[in-house]
Amino acid sequence: MQENASRTEGRAQVGVTGLAVMGRNLARNLARNGIRVAVHNRTTAKAEALVEEFGDEGDLTLARSLEDFVAALERPRRIIVMVKAGEGTDAVIDELVPLLDEGDIVADAGNAHFADTIRRHEALAQKGIRFAGVGVSGGEVGALEGPSIMPGCDGDTYAEIGPFLEIISAHVDDEPCCTLVGPDGAGHFVKMVHNGIEYADMQLVAESYDLMRRVLGLDPADIGGVFRGWNDTELESYLVEIAAEVLSHTDAGTGRPFVDVVRDAAEQKGTGRWTVQTALDLGVPVTAIAEATTARALSGGTARREAVREALAGAADADLPSSLTVDDLRDALYAAKVVAYAQGFDMVAAGSEEHGWDVDRADVARIWRDGCIIRARLLGDLADEVEAHPDAASLLATPTFAAAVAERLPALRRVVTAAVAQGVPAPVFSSVLAYVDALRAERLPAALVQGLRDYFGAHTYERVDRDGTFHTPWAGDRVEVDAG
Repeated sequence: MQENASRTEGRAQVGVTGLAVMGRNLARNLARNGIRVAVHNRTTAKAEALVEEFGDEGDLTLARSLEDFVAALERPRRIIVMVKAGEGTDAVIDELVPLLDEGDIVADAGNAHFADTIRRHEALAQKGIRFAGVGVSGGEVGALEGPSIMPGCDGDTYAEIGPFLEIISAHVDDEPCCTLVGPDGAGHFVKMVHNGIEYADMQLVAESYDLMRRVLGLDPADIGGVFRGWNDTELESYLVEIAAEVLSHTDAGTGRPFVDVVRDAAEQKGTGRWTVQTALDLGVPVTAIAEATTARALSGGTARREAVREALAGAADADLPSSLTVDDLRDALYAAKVVAYAQGFDMVAAGSEEHGWDVDRADVARIWRDGCIIRARLLGDLADEVEAHPDAASLLATPTFAAAVAERLPALRRVVTAAVAQGVPAPVFSSVLAYVDALRAERLPAALVQGLRDYFGAHTYERVDRDGTFHTPWAGDRVEVDAG
């Protein structure tokens, strides 16, 4: 361990600037894996504390200024930026660029919007500096012990920085949960979709809990036990595992279930909203993600909730018969998870085509098998199905998952019916059922929508019995005309 960067000029293999929890743990992860790391933070005390407390974990070089930080790195320099996304990232890059040489690499491992990553890649390329947008998932524990890593960059850039990222990533069967996703913004795009799926997955787990409590009458500890049992089935996943832990926890101060003392207003940092907005731009329906994002926004509107609750206090509560069982919830949760993942992977395919990224969805599924928040047993099957049926219109059209959803569809329908009958909000379960029913329907009411659009705006329509585009003069003689 050196405190003066000038003594070891050019020694460090990777530099990390930005030492909040994620950056701090990534630096430690690198050092633990035998990589020589230079560390820097705008507030020098954080860098000093890291080296002082964890310097015995590996080769950590303290840099008190950006100049010393850059000088401490071997060439080509490999710099990981871990600061708050947005203006903070731009500010750090602007300070770094004048200190770098052609061929040096800057990797943004924060939660950047993929469009910002594309912009930064193009801007730095003009200066001869290579840029990577690196999606990282796994939270603070994953950052330290092995996250899922989603890099987006050029092939030559990955050849320089990829081996270090693969070393520190989670591994499954000796395979790193890290691969080159695609160029420029591909990595951060895939990370954004990951977070969108995460929103849907968490909301489904929460809705399952709510239905078990409010319809089946189970207490939180019992529900925690149910989740613990489910984690030994096809539902095995990180979120099911930790749901069991949270629901089994008792608040020390009150003796009440922990979940009962937490304010029921969920927060968000924007990635779910980005996913929904981008999906709309791409024309890809991600209803499960959209409803989960909306559910968080609704939960946070506590004043509105209270006002409506008071205004509707006289309304009769729903209390219709329900035959819901725990097994129904287990089957419905699995089916709904599959649909949420399918929607996410549809979006990955659409984004890849839109931007010319050539993202391998099977590889994405594989690097999500461990390290990330949505890691789950089903991702192994998902990778196999995508690889075996690359041209399938949807994950739901592949043999394994078509059979899985078909078998569990009656349970999903019973869950949604019970939720409606008992007045328990289950927006993601409901949206998933509506999505599947819409895909299965031979005819949709969109035909009437097209008729209405043509009536008020002459937007035209197509027919089922012949090719072409047509318009009916609704205010005139209503004799259809060819609008092609």
